[in-house]
Amino acid sequence: MLLKYESRDEIASLLSEQDPGKIEIIRSAAHEVLVRECGDGVFYRGLIEFSNNCRSDCYYCGIRCSNGDVNRFDLTKDEIVESALWCAENGYGSVVLQSGENSSESFISFVCDTVSTIKKRSVSDRLPDGLGITLCVGEQSEEDYKRFFEAGAHRYLLRIETTNPDLFRSIHPEDQTLEHRIECLKRLRRTGFQVGTGVMFGLPGQNYEMLADDILFFKAMDIDMIGMGPYIPHSATPLITRKRQFKIVGDALLTVSLLMIAACRLVLKDINIAATTALQTIDPQGREKGLSFGANVIMPQLTPVDYRKSYLLYDNKPCLEDTKEDCRNCLSRRIEGVNRVIRYNEWGDSPHFMRRRRI
Repeated sequence: MLLKYESRDEIASLLSEQDPGKIEIIRSAAHEVLVRECGDGVFYRGLIEFSNNCRSDCYYCGIRCSNGDVNRFDLTKDEIVESALWCAENGYGSVVLQSGENSSESFISFVCDTVSTIKKRSVSDRLPDGLGITLCVGEQSEEDYKRFFEAGAHRYLLRIETTNPDLFRSIHPEDQTLEHRIECLKRLRRTGFQVGTGVMFGLPGQNYEMLADDILFFKAMDIDMIGMGPYIPHSATPLITRKRQFKIVGDALLTVSLLMIAACRLVLKDINIAATTALQTIDPQGREKGLSFGANVIMPQLTPVDYRKSYLLYDNKPCLEDTKEDCRNCLSRRIEGVNRVIRYNEWGDSPHFMRRRRI
């Protein structure tokens, strides 16, 4: 079934849909586009959260620099590489290295050295070019993005959180601006990265038209991949005290989350979209439902268990006690349960990126 959503009003109408029958039509259409444009495979990105030290003070984030209750940590290079090599040995074609934001020379050099080591040591018959590597380490200079790219990272996720200027200002301190975030996305594109971004839904003061604008921004920026999720409050942040003017909680928040995935699939078609862990926080079957609405990427947790409780961006994060093996086995069952196929030992690059590069 061909469903077209091109205008702001059309996308906002999709996102506000509440009729179960119409939502099923949207889900089915998004799945059809997914299979046609990207195939039915699910790609793994083993997630290693390697540092919760952060210079930023975002009002929604549990590891914000002014939260004095956080037990700060930095994984060693050996700990990160060990987790990455486990990932390669178990058929995960890619890893994501994620941290709080830091722009010191020691941090940049550490990331470059770690990425280079992972690339070299993960080369095998199954992965002749080593693991695919995505970085998620925040706003950096163009020169530092080039250093990351030359070290061997080739995908980068920098969530914009919202493209509405007033809403962006309401959830960030004055030294963080929407204009600079957008400039960083442009720097990543110029550097050669596959560029990913994403937003939160359910923020205080947000509405469906703003979310529609976010999707149109993704299209205008020619984004290659999306990692987005529901706003889940953290008890030690300023945003926890604000009323939910959007008034979507519980089942409504899940519905909007799934419709955002479907809308991105219908509008952007051949990009990669992650079914994020936050979906599982608001619904035990959240990630499976995300896959059924058009997502094609899952990020199994590889952060050493002893550190996970110190990397809480939001409350009630799942899988804090699961070992790497537990997570692998659980996700395998979940994905098979929705009749999708895990694509082992593949980078799973965005078809959108590959097609754009050929033009």
